[in-house]
Amino acid sequence: MDSVRFGRALGMGARHAAKALVMAADAASSPDPAGNRTTNPSSAPAQPRSSEAPRSGTRIVEKAAQTTAQVRQTTAGVARGGKRFGEAVWGPFAKASGQLWLELTGVFFGLFVMTALMNVWKLRANLHDTGLNHTEHLHLEWSIVMATVFGYFCVSSFVRANRKGRSK
Repeated sequence: MDSVRFGRALGMGARHAAKALVMAADAASSPDPAGNRTTNPSSAPAQPRSSEAPRSGTRIVEKAAQTTAQVRQTTAGVARGGKRFGEAVWGPFAKASGQLWLELTGVFFGLFVMTALMNVWKLRANLHDTGLNHTEHLHLEWSIVMATVFGYFCVSSFVRANRKGRSK
C-alpha cells in the first residue's frame, strides 16, 4: 500500500472518530429532555395547560428519537472507521510478513538443495551401478531425488512470494 492510500485511510478513520467525539459531547451537554425537576417535595409542580401537554410530550419523544438515531449513526461510523483503520494498518503488515515467510521458507528449502547437490557431487563417480558400489549408487539416486523435490519447493516458494509482493 502506498503512502497516499495509507494516509487517506488513516485520515478518514481519524475524521470519523473526531465527529463521533463531537456528537457525543453535544449529546452530553444538551439539556435533560425530562426537564428540570425540583427535589423539594413541599413545592407542587406546576400543572401544564391541557393544550401544551401533548405538544411537549411529542417534542420530547421526537428529540429522544433524533438523539437515538444520531447515536446509532455515530456508533456505526466509529465501527466503520475502526475497521478501515485496522485494514490500513494491519493489511500491509500481514502482506509483508506473509511474503517474508515465503522467502524464508524458500531459503530453508534451498539449504536442503545445496546439501543434496554437494552429496551428488561427492557421489558422482558412482553413477553406474555395479556390485561393489550398490549402496553408494542408491545414495546418489536419493540425493538427486532430494535435490529435485526440494529445488521445486524452493523455486515455488520464491515465485509465490514474488506474486504476493506484486498483488494489491
